[in-house]
Amino acid sequence: MEMDQDKKAPSDTVAGAPCWVTLISSDLAAAQRFYSDVLGWTYRDTSLGEGFCVALTNGSPVAGIGGLTASLPVSAAWTPYFAVAGVDTAAARIRERGATVAVGPLAFHTGRAALATDPDGAAFGIWEGAVRSDWTVGQGSAPAWLELRTRDASDATRFYGQVLGWSDDEGSALSPVYEDGDAVLRQGGRVVARIGGGASPSSADPGARPRWRVYFRVPDVARSVAAAVALGGALVQAAADGAQERDATLRDPDGALFTVTPA
Repeated sequence: MEMDQDKKAPSDTVAGAPCWVTLISSDLAAAQRFYSDVLGWTYRDTSLGEGFCVALTNGSPVAGIGGLTASLPVSAAWTPYFAVAGVDTAAARIRERGATVAVGPLAFHTGRAALATDPDGAAFGIWEGAVRSDWTVGQGSAPAWLELRTRDASDATRFYGQVLGWSDDEGSALSPVYEDGDAVLRQGGRVVARIGGGASPSSADPGARPRWRVYFRVPDVARSVAAAVALGGALVQAAADGAQERDATLRDPDGALFTVTPA
């Protein structure tokens, strides 16, 4: 949960909006090499110590990467974090709705965080505190968007709305709207997250289980896929014909899933 915050000025992030994404990996150095070749990232250290880094593209922050420790007993995965006004209140809402707070809340020098799983098992984080002023989903170096594939889109949207404070009022800053069966969350007119159904919590295929998917922009999807496979990763799913037919979902050597989309 490496919420390193070098830029602590106020930002456009509002409560309930995505505010960061992280990868927890069993081998930080190996993860850095993999994503450097696949996504073109460079890295810098953080104030959280040598076990954490911030990934950069063209010198701007993309995501945080941290190594697994005995105090963080979770599997390797990409995880989105959402800003909340109070992490204790949000954690209580999570538990009240039959979900799990797996880690935390933990205190950091700029705020507090917790790692949770929703009622269908998809992992996500909540963050109370300073947010990056140079990172917003859908803009610049940040991920293109986030997507939750879950058992039932309506149930999941209701859960996250109640936990994170999303509003049914179309005039609010964060109001999910249903489009083609998916709940679409916009911030400042940009799509920042989509929630769709069809996943199965009991599936033997990890890619078919409920989870949050992070979409990263790349200049050449085919090159990123080839690099991932050459470095011990795998192509999990190429998108079906349609608007996003050039997307590709990949698995890194640690098992973490992510999606690349054309820049």
